[in-house]
Amino acid sequence: MKKLFVLLLIAMLSSAAAFAQNAPPPPPGQGNGNTHYGWADVLRVDPIYRTVQVNQPQQQCYNQPVVREERHSSAAGALLGAVVGGVLGNTVGKGDGRKAATVAGAVAGGAIGNRVGGGGTRTYEGTETRCQNINSVSEERHVVGYNVEYRYRGDVYVSRLDYDPGDRLRIRISVSPVD
Repeated sequence: MKKLFVLLLIAMLSSAAAFAQNAPPPPPGQGNGNTHYGWADVLRVDPIYRTVQVNQPQQQCYNQPVVREERHSSAAGALLGAVVGGVLGNTVGKGDGRKAATVAGAVAGGAIGNRVGGGGTRTYEGTETRCQNINSVSEERHVVGYNVEYRYRGDVYVSRLDYDPGDRLRIRISVSPVD
């Protein structure tokens, strides 16, 4: 009877083991009792870089030499010339001719006085600030991840992470049978 009981027990255990191997895994996020957490010592952290080009519009300004002409008239010179021309024109002729000579003398004297008194154009040199828009292209390096080397219970592992874990790394430990 003991032998029968042992054989029956072995049969039950082997069918339970076969059932456990064919059972579906637990849904994600639900522990199966074979998962726990621990800490590993970080040995090395290497940042992974990506180079990107950045366009930055800028305004570039510079001083450019310019030549300017300024046209002006001298009212004092024109007025004085008109008076002198009018007096001289008044000394010429008689009657209506004298009036015409006075007017003509005033006009001619005003034009001469304008030139002599500094009327006309002046030229001078200066600088003018000019600006233009340009695109400045620069390259920047961005960290896109980290290669992390860590040790857990004497074994060394490498993982790529989105963050720098520091000196210690929390790890998930899962135990399952090999098929």
